[in-house]
Parts: sequence; C-alpha cells; structure tokens
Amino acid sequence: MAFYRDVLGLPERAAFEGEDDARVAILDAGQATLELANPAQTKMIDAIEADGQPSARIRVAFEVDDSSETTAALVENGAALVAAPTETPWRSINSRLHAPADLEVTLFQELEPASTRQAQSGFKHP
Repeated sequence: MAFYRDVLGLPERAAFEGEDDARVAILDAGQATLELANPAQTKMIDAIEADGQPSARIRVAFEVDDSSETTAALVENGAALVAAPTETPWRSINSRLHAPADLEVTLFQELEPASTRQAQSGFKHP
C-alpha cells in the first residue's frame, strides 16, 4: 500500500476490511487506457525502453511529472530497476521497474503536448 499510495502518489478512494485480516484498497490511478501491441511492436518497445530485456506479459504504465525523480523514489522504496529513464523516439522519458505485488511498471514523462505527438505520429483515428 505504502509503495503505490504514498510513494507513487495514487490516492486511496476506498478501503474495506473483512474477516481473517482480509483487506482491499481501491487506489485512483487516473484515466486508464489499454495498449495492445503485437509481438513486433513489443520487441521494438523493449529494445528502446529496456535495452532489449523482454517485458512482462502485462505491464502497467503511469504518466509522471518527472521520470527520473519518481524512478529514484520507487527504487528507494522497494522497486527493482529494470531500465533507467531513457528518452524514446516518441518524445517521452520512460523507465521500467519491477514493483511490489509482482507488477512490472513503466513510468513515462511526456516531453511534448499530446496534440503535437499525435500530429507527428502520422496515425489517424477513424
């Protein structure tokens, strides 16, 4: 809890307790999107973001204001660094960590506004 709520900064929306020390907390992670990548794209992302080290099948990404600062704070509080913050071709600074609860996490800091990134990507949405 402390790692995700206090260090990563995800606010607690609700918490519940039950018998036999059963507990659950609901943390607000902001707006969510689902990124689906085929094996070729995953391999390309891993090459750029993690020096080719394969990512977990499921990886959670959080946008942060400062990738370097947040990465250091998470490592100090129990995460294992997989890949240090690095600037990507898509103009973000990404790092990858193995976090508590056996979760692989990517932190990303956008270097340009979303409208600029979308215009430069060449992708058009239907």
